[in-house]
Amino acid sequence: MSSPVLVKISGKEYQISCPEEEKKGLIASAELLHNNMEDIRATGKIVGTDRIAVMAALNLAHDLITLRDEDGSDANGLNQKILLMKEKVSNFLDEERQLDL
Repeated sequence: MSSPVLVKISGKEYQISCPEEEKKGLIASAELLHNNMEDIRATGKIVGTDRIAVMAALNLAHDLITLRDEDGSDANGLNQKILLMKEKVSNFLDEERQLDL
């Protein structure tokens, strides 16, 4: 059954309905997008939320395509990239928790 999930991306709240088993993935995706958008905003080179969102989407799509196109026989390299992505998300979550305190 679907239930609403409230996520905050770049200062705006969005209520998104998703199955309970996908809730963690949705939240992690929203946080990854938020983090990517904030990194782009911090450069000061791109102005406007729409443009920042498009650049973040392009960056994430590029990362996904790069992972997909790389030789699948290099499982160690792929695992390292997954661990690095997980670490980035964890660091972001830790920063958010510290801000809440």
